[in-house]
Amino acid sequence: MTDDVRLMDSYTEMTELLLPNDTNNLGRALGGAVLHWMDICAAIASMRFAGNQCVTASMDHVDFISPIEMGEVAVVEAYVFDTGSTSIDVKVDVRAEDPREGTKRKTTSSLFTFVALDDDGKPTDVPDLVCESEAEEGLRTAAFDAKAEQAGDA
Repeated sequence: MTDDVRLMDSYTEMTELLLPNDTNNLGRALGGAVLHWMDICAAIASMRFAGNQCVTASMDHVDFISPIEMGEVAVVEAYVFDTGSTSIDVKVDVRAEDPREGTKRKTTSSLFTFVALDDDGKPTDVPDLVCESEAEEGLRTAAFDAKAEQAGDA
């Protein structure tokens, strides 16, 4: 394991086409389906960062900002923005894209915490996070701003 890992080394983007099995009776994404996609994307970002298996420890306040309609593409983005000794904080955002219209809009946002595990399933140390570019520092700042805003809402 290296001592430092860049924020962008954890950056993960997934896409899902919203199909009927993941919709409610209004033809919109089920909240549980969106949370499932977010958890998977955040787990991948955590594992890329830690170089180990990671498990979900918590998910902060979730904001469902706008619905994802059937036939739209859900784009899920995640990246590590902070660490503890064995924990990893991940910012996750979802946007909807209409490929026919070329429109995009933010739909969902949350912060997740993961714990890195060693081969015996015990918590293990994670690398230090580094931001080597202004873009990385901007993403990190955005995540901390979201965390502070959520704390203010509590």
